[in-house]
Amino acid sequence: MGVNERWSAAVRVLHFYKTYLPDAHGGAQQVIYEICEGTKRYGIDCEVLALTSHASDTRIVGGHRAHFQRRAAKIASTDLSISAVGRFRELAANADVVHYHFPWPMMDVAHFLVLHGKPSVVTYHSDIVRQRFLYPFYRPIMHRFLASADTIVATSPAYVRTSPVLCRYRDKVRVIPIGIDDAPLRHPDPALLQRWRAKVGSGFFLFVGVARYYKRLDVLLEAARGTGMPVVIAGAGNDDQPAPQSHAETRSDNIIYTGAISDADKAALLHLCNGVVLPSGLRSEAFGIVLLEGAMLSKPLICCELGTGTTYVNVDGLTGFAVPPGDAGALRAAMRRLHDNPDLARQLGHNARKRYLDLFTGDRMARMYAEVYEQVSGLPMHLTPGEVRQHALPRYRQHGS
Repeated sequence: MGVNERWSAAVRVLHFYKTYLPDAHGGAQQVIYEICEGTKRYGIDCEVLALTSHASDTRIVGGHRAHFQRRAAKIASTDLSISAVGRFRELAANADVVHYHFPWPMMDVAHFLVLHGKPSVVTYHSDIVRQRFLYPFYRPIMHRFLASADTIVATSPAYVRTSPVLCRYRDKVRVIPIGIDDAPLRHPDPALLQRWRAKVGSGFFLFVGVARYYKRLDVLLEAARGTGMPVVIAGAGNDDQPAPQSHAETRSDNIIYTGAISDADKAALLHLCNGVVLPSGLRSEAFGIVLLEGAMLSKPLICCELGTGTTYVNVDGLTGFAVPPGDAGALRAAMRRLHDNPDLARQLGHNARKRYLDLFTGDRMARMYAEVYEQVSGLPMHLTPGEVRQHALPRYRQHGS
């Protein structure tokens, strides 16, 4: 598609983030994908601009275009690309709404270099937790960027209440919980199901994710070691944190490491597991999509109380258990309670599924973003009045949920 060619939908939305599928997998990338695919039914055409370690190109991801610009450098975990600024200028000129995904400092700078003049939406995925040294230098740009946005979207009421950044922008914050479509996970491949059952059995606790520093797999390993309760750890390491199976001291008879897995493998493991465990101990874990995936399949959940979306998905005592971060003893006790009480585990899993259907479906999230795009652009959506009323977005209130 040429730079000056108009998109045909009622509203054209450009998403801008540092990485995207299929090059990188993570919560933010999955959310962008769900928004792009889910809002189509409301006459919205989304495109994505991201960086890549490969050659610059344009691909079709799902049913939408994704433009990739080659990454030039990476400084303090921030991906940089001068060519991406020029490409952003071209694509933003053809958009009705620019949708940013925070945090990514280069994005803030590009916003002010381009000055596209289009309405902007920022999905605030996480506070900046790790870059303590550079953060004071970046903070003025960050606040100027957030102040310039028409709407800031937080993914849970808890994150708004506890974020020192978001509390400054309550008048423009909307809460739209992350939602995912259950179709890809509801019916696993029977052959994969049989293969994984033969390899890891069933009735185990499952962790799925990249072994990033904030995931605190060390706490899960300490909690599980020597208990006899089976634990499957599915995922790979990254630049910051090696895969746990690379460390000899993490070996234990009841812990199985799968390495990186496909989405189809994940579906099979989720069906076979007894519960989902997310031991993340820092606010970088702003939501925990794997908790949604477990809830979708009626699995009880265990996570840590971080003041983020993890305990918005997983309500302690209702859908599973929330324990203090870094407390291996409390995590072990929660796992033991589910392991030894199958009736309780089933009831918590049933409650988790109901909460997913009430709050976290992909369709619900798509409808709410469609309304945001309508509000900031002034262009009409293909929404019925009933749908608009049902999913209206009140401004965030301190005690709202």
